[in-house]
Amino acid sequence: MTQPNTPNPDDLLLHERDARGVHRLTLNSPASFNTLSEAMLEALQQALNDIAQDAQARVVVLAAAGKAFCAGHNLKDMRAQPDLAYYQKLFAQCTRMMLSIQHLPVPVIARVQGIATAAGCQLVAQCDLAVSVDSARFGVNGIDVGLFCATPSVPLVRNMPAKQAMEMLLTGGFISAAQACSGGLVNRVCPVDALDAQVNDLVDAIVSKPREAVRMGKALFYQQREMGIAAAYQLAGQTMACNMVHEVAQEGVQAFIDKRKPTWPA
Repeated sequence: MTQPNTPNPDDLLLHERDARGVHRLTLNSPASFNTLSEAMLEALQQALNDIAQDAQARVVVLAAAGKAFCAGHNLKDMRAQPDLAYYQKLFAQCTRMMLSIQHLPVPVIARVQGIATAAGCQLVAQCDLAVSVDSARFGVNGIDVGLFCATPSVPLVRNMPAKQAMEMLLTGGFISAAQACSGGLVNRVCPVDALDAQVNDLVDAIVSKPREAVRMGKALFYQQREMGIAAAYQLAGQTMACNMVHEVAQEGVQAFIDKRKPTWPA
């Protein structure tokens, strides 16, 4: 795979990778508030596919250029093609991209520097972790134009309490970054000048852990969430057993016994 270390600044999506296997994707259409056009969805899908093939990948940071993180789908494009088949294709394309984030074997961190609305809020909710500036706002406000944000509701209600999510969906009302944090939509909120430091703090913490344990853990986390409790415990127990016999856990436990730092495989 060609390493995307020097992206073209005019690209719709910027893709960089450092020596540690940290991929940084930047939505780069600030004039359109980084809407999820067909072209943007295609660019994101290709980048996620490439990262999935990178055996040395460790973390993905999903950022955006300009004042907005993402304003959701491009309503002008959608209005220009009032056809059921087109809308079904568009939302299926978006769903594939969103699920690709979940299916990646590495954590994805949303770096939210501005407003996130509709499918843009969905994108934040779909990421494994999220760090936001304190001035950001979040909304699933499709209802304001007569369109209930059905697909954004899927990850939103898996992040936030049901009644809080439903209020956002039914009223189109926005919540502050602080409310998003207290409601479970984002992990951390900080001033803009501390945003990169907060993101890098999470990146460094994840990169310091063994890749295989993180991979197993992320997969298990989402699988068990959709199960009944007995099936979830069964899967979790099997995952822990497989994790325990893996060399990373054997080394980690031995290091604990020896009172030393573990040496993880590269």
